[in-house]
Amino acid sequence: MKLVDPAQALAAIHSGDRIYLHGGAATPRALIDALMARAEGIFDVEIVHLHTDAPAPYAAPEMEGHFRHNALFIGPNVRRAVEEGRADYTPVFLSEIPALFAPGGVLPLDAAFIQVTPPDANGNCSLGVSVDCALSAARHARVVIAQVNARMPRTIGPTLHESDIDFGVEVTVDLPAYEAGEETAEARAIGRHVAALIEDGATLQMGIGAVPNAVLAELAGHRDLGVHTEMFTDGLLPLIESGVVNGARKSVHQGVVVSAFVIGSQRLYDFLDGNPKVELYPVDYTNNVDVIAANRKMAAINSALGVDLTGQVAADSIGPRFYSGIGGQVDFIRGAARSEGGLPIIALPSTARDGAISRISAELAPGSGVVTTRGDVHWVVTEFGAVNLHGRTIRDRARMLIEIAHPSFRGQLEEEAFGLGYFGHHGH
Repeated sequence: MKLVDPAQALAAIHSGDRIYLHGGAATPRALIDALMARAEGIFDVEIVHLHTDAPAPYAAPEMEGHFRHNALFIGPNVRRAVEEGRADYTPVFLSEIPALFAPGGVLPLDAAFIQVTPPDANGNCSLGVSVDCALSAARHARVVIAQVNARMPRTIGPTLHESDIDFGVEVTVDLPAYEAGEETAEARAIGRHVAALIEDGATLQMGIGAVPNAVLAELAGHRDLGVHTEMFTDGLLPLIESGVVNGARKSVHQGVVVSAFVIGSQRLYDFLDGNPKVELYPVDYTNNVDVIAANRKMAAINSALGVDLTGQVAADSIGPRFYSGIGGQVDFIRGAARSEGGLPIIALPSTARDGAISRISAELAPGSGVVTTRGDVHWVVTEFGAVNLHGRTIRDRARMLIEIAHPSFRGQLEEEAFGLGYFGHHGH
């Protein structure tokens, strides 16, 4: 690794290159700034990444022709660019992204912009809070440029040797802190219903947001829980600190919290630093269906934008408007379904837009993509209850889902279900 200033590092970037940008809280902002400083002189550069916790100036309208973003998961900072057709969306299972960068993959990389810790005594740099897809990107890109940050927590798991990094730019900055939103009464009710399904000794996967945090808050009375997830945030800390999450009964990586990336507060980043209780791995491992399924009592808790009365789950789009991404939902729903005593769970508030629309609908909005199919769905949970659709008829499913829909929409949903022929015909 040659230590240089940002402008020298960026001299390795040319028109027509494809660049991978490290995601989550690990996005190297100094390298983005340096890239933007070169914007006028370079063209047709494709910038590939998942959700990044950083500004995305390359996705601004005036950057058209210079940069084009390819979103493997659409974050809020690029959603408008995707909607306006100035950026692209690639739907893909999170578990399959690392292979896109490998030899023979669809997205060979000219460069990887990553953020790492300074090398240790053996020359190894940690990818810190985000190993996920960055390890594959760094191993396979033609040029690897790293923002070397003394404040990046050194996490346990696969590392990169300094000899695998072409250029290093030293920067000492705090990572962006993520604040959890306000907890709603809805989220608390969903949390109670989900927690009631989870047994002592279960292994958990959960995402980010009000519902996962509410579930974690409701698990304080449980015992010997484990964690095998793609990501976690501050909601997990109290359970680790109180010993509720100790991994004692985990069948894979006993005693250890396994994740691919972490976003949260400075307290969480400090907790991760050198902590042997947490190990971070690439997503082709954490999200591998066989690895997930090997965990007994695997409880996978995933959110959705909407569910139709047959059990189809929309999670990456609202009609034809792409909103987020497939992410790890299907990886974990399938893994949990195959786990001994597993619980595949889709948890969502019953309504959206302050109660104006029902998230449980007779049919998904035209153009909506189905992320989790009606064959994969098991438990669906709203603030009004929990139902297991697995092995149930369409008629059963429609009835069960109407029962956990918001009361003000149940009559309408029943009418629509009759109209679609799910309950036979009127008068029979």
